[in-house]
Amino acid sequence: MSRSILLVDDDSRILTSLSQALAGDSTEVRTASSAEAALAALGAAPADVVLSDLKMPGMDGIELLKLVHARAPATDVVIMTAYEDLPTVARAMREGALDFLVKPLDLHRLRRLLDRVFEDRRTRERARRGSDDDRPGISERLVGRDPRLIEIFKLVGKVASSRTTVVVRGESGTGKELIAREIHRGSPYADEPFVAVNCTAVPEPLLESELFGHLRGSFTGATRDRKGRFALAGKGTVFLDEIGDTSPEFQGKLLRVLQEHEYYPVGAERAESTEARVIAATHRDLERMLAAGTFREDLYYRLRVVEMTVPPLRERMGDVPLLAEHFIARAAEAAGRRPPVLAPGAVDVLLGHAWPGNVRELQNCIARAVVTSAGDVIRPDDIELIERRDAEAPADMTLAEAERRHVERVLEATRGHKSRTAAILGISRPRLDRLIAKYDLELPGSRDREETEGEA
Repeated sequence: MSRSILLVDDDSRILTSLSQALAGDSTEVRTASSAEAALAALGAAPADVVLSDLKMPGMDGIELLKLVHARAPATDVVIMTAYEDLPTVARAMREGALDFLVKPLDLHRLRRLLDRVFEDRRTRERARRGSDDDRPGISERLVGRDPRLIEIFKLVGKVASSRTTVVVRGESGTGKELIAREIHRGSPYADEPFVAVNCTAVPEPLLESELFGHLRGSFTGATRDRKGRFALAGKGTVFLDEIGDTSPEFQGKLLRVLQEHEYYPVGAERAESTEARVIAATHRDLERMLAAGTFREDLYYRLRVVEMTVPPLRERMGDVPLLAEHFIARAAEAAGRRPPVLAPGAVDVLLGHAWPGNVRELQNCIARAVVTSAGDVIRPDDIELIERRDAEAPADMTLAEAERRHVERVLEATRGHKSRTAAILGISRPRLDRLIAKYDLELPGSRDREETEGEA
């Protein structure tokens, strides 16, 4: 089992010595000279363990610890410092550090600690897989009943067994990476690594090295040969998120990977081959970028062998209650508590929001509600929403069109339940009837709901 460690210290000598001491055939060690650089490195590629100094210019190790836990909760953090004081030790452990090491480090103790950390990680992974098998609804999988999402499910099943390049399009937060993971999970190489790289999180000059690797001495700071993401993926999948934000120069090098299945590590004169599958994602309008000359046409057609477009959450509001229940179960499991129940009023609040942040915003909203709710019921005042009404409709949409779309969206979410729709919109039933007639809207569902409206 491969192991990845990110070392964070502003002392280059410590980074060099620890890298040499800890790196091995099954252990990849990356380095960062500041907390800010460490966060960028984690955004580009996850690490199993972050081993961070406490005292650093700018953000210190404790603040880094908190941000790592917020952004990459699966990453374990060990703090090291030359300052042996109990208050700092207590604070680090309270914030969730696995251990606290005092400099100068005892390498034997450090290796024993890391062995224990990785053994614990394997145990958690086995438990997680068992939990996913026993309770598939709790796992991080695609959830939804919307017809467009069902078509994506079907397409995922068709392309998973092939090595076809796929591009997934959609707004930020719609679940593009989840779709890529589903494709990988259903492939013949599901046991091979799934390597995700956020192209916007890696500075452009370093993106080539991050993906293709580099040779020692190829640039300042390259103190040893380093494998890139394609080499680490093996026969698995490389997921390139936000591919539309890369430069045309880099796009040309990626095109070679897709066409020739080979690449050049930075500083290398000999190409290396790859059998990894590429899945790309973007929220950008690639056709507009083609017209502007900021995205290569040949790469565009090479990526679009299979294309999937994920609808934003505001266009599939009927999935909101289902997703909310799913996220409640996951958040409650993580908190070690019984899943609370959504009160009807809380459901109405969720259905009345436009969700500009899409599924990711809903997930974060539910996670907060699970933590802050008292008892076993999530009530309307437990739901904290970010108001961004400017994101609900395009700027050039007329007021009438925005009104029509909003009424239609809420009707769809309530499955044509007029009383609930009127309550969410904050209007009377007669006014709702007038709006339905004005915009010639059809009620969702095949049966007449008028007989059951009075019972709600």
